Amino acid sequence: MAKAARWKDLTGPVREDKPWLGGLPRLIFVSDMSDALSSVVPSEYLPDEIAAIVTTPEGRRHRWLGLTKRPDRMAKFSAFLRDEGIARPDNLWAGTSITTRLTTSRINSLLRVGGDNTTRFLSVKPQVEPIDDSAWLPKPVRVIQGGGSGHDARPFHVEWALDFIRQCVAAGVPYFLKQLGTMAYLRGQSLNLADDHGGDRAEWPQAIRVGEMPVAPDWTDGAVPAVNARLDMDVVLAEEARRGEVGSTPGNLAERRRRASMKAWDTRRAKRADRG
Repeated sequence: MAKAARWKDLTGPVREDKPWLGGLPRLIFVSDMSDALSSVVPSEYLPDEIAAIVTTPEGRRHRWLGLTKRPDRMAKFSAFLRDEGIARPDNLWAGTSITTRLTTSRINSLLRVGGDNTTRFLSVKPQVEPIDDSAWLPKPVRVIQGGGSGHDARPFHVEWALDFIRQCVAAGVPYFLKQLGTMAYLRGQSLNLADDHGGDRAEWPQAIRVGEMPVAPDWTDGAVPAVNARLDMDVVLAEEARRGEVGSTPGNLAERRRRASMKAWDTRRAKRADRG
């Protein structure tokens, strides 16, 4: 984390590859592939290794997303900081992983983390069955969703993304779809995605290309606009299915990728011409 704190500040520049982050501070996942709140890690170890780092002048430039499958321990760590007279840093976000209906019980512990200025989020990834989180929204202020990847990945259904988008729209919660995963399905049929992780948005139905950021208490620039216009998703999907753009055959997918490559080439050529 100390090394990550020294990374370049990204506040201000537009990020063409990730428009939902344009102009915002760098986001750094903590424990994305591990868990700093494992039971083998003593609470006394965490203040110096986490809280002290994110509050340094370098660490303050970034936003740190603390993700855990043990939000009960995260809540205890938050109480430990309070008892030690240490305020939980506003730029340290609190998140928990939700993969099944049973794991939604973790949200209750997540809501005990921090105080009024704590940004809480849900990482619904890898989702393996239909989940309804509407009872807890909008207290967690962001939802990140996605399917699993790899040889043992389980199916992820586009209908689950549509359902979460509706839940978030109803609650006024920013939503971000990270990936469809290795086994993406729509209406029971494989989407035959070329990207192994299902992370190429150009291959997705337009209705689910949603990437939004919350208005965090420590961002003073005002609201961050949604990247996508929220459309009538059933209408969009029906139209795309009519045109053969979802549930594609490999041949149709190849043609779509060819058109995308040509468009990208034209864009690069136009930029070179502008630089003249």
